[in-house]
Amino acid sequence: MDSHSRAVAYLKVLMPLAALALMSTLFLISRGSNTEAVIPFAQKEIEDRMKGQQVTAPFFSGTTAQGDEIMVSAALARPGGADAPAVASEVSANFRLARGGRITLASQTGSIQPGQATAEFTGGVTITSTQGLIVETETLNAALDGLEASSPGPVQATGPLGRLTAGNMRISSESEDGTVHMLFKNGVKLIYDPQQPER
Repeated sequence: MDSHSRAVAYLKVLMPLAALALMSTLFLISRGSNTEAVIPFAQKEIEDRMKGQQVTAPFFSGTTAQGDEIMVSAALARPGGADAPAVASEVSANFRLARGGRITLASQTGSIQPGQATAEFTGGVTITSTQGLIVETETLNAALDGLEASSPGPVQATGPLGRLTAGNMRISSESEDGTVHMLFKNGVKLIYDPQQPER
C-alpha cells in the first residue's frame, strides 16, 4: 500500500472522529444558566396578596325578571366575612335594557352582598346612558335582582339639555311600560344650554 492510499485510509477514520468531537463540544460546553427564578410581581404586590384571599378580574352577570341584562366586572375583589361584604376595586357595570338602550357605570370601589342581592358603588361613580346623560356622584346603592338604584348624596349631571345638580337621584323601572327612568330630587337645579337641541 503506497503512502497516498495510507493517508486516505487514515483520513477516513480521523475526519468523522474530529467532526464528532466538535459536535460534542457544542452540547457539553454550554453557557452557564441563571438558576434563580424571578417572580414577576413587585414586592408590594406580593405583600398585598399574602395579607388575604383575593380574586383577579372577577365577573358577575345576570338577568332581571323584566329581561334586563346586568354585567359587573372589577380589577380585583376580596371575599367578605360574616360582618363585612365582599369588596372590589375598579368596578365597571353594564346594564343592557330589554326595551333598548344601555346604561354603563364605573366606580373606584364597590361591595356586593349576594344574600341581600344588593351592591354599593363608591368613589367617583360615573353613570352614562345611551341618551347622552352623564351622572356623577360619590355613592350609588343598587339592586342586583332588578334595575333599581339610588344615590343618597348629591349628584351632578350633564346631558343634551345642559348641566343639572340635585340632592339625590333614583333609577327605576317601576312604570307600567317598564321604561327605565332617572328621577332627580331635593333641590334640583338645571342650567339650560340653548345650543343643545331640545328633546
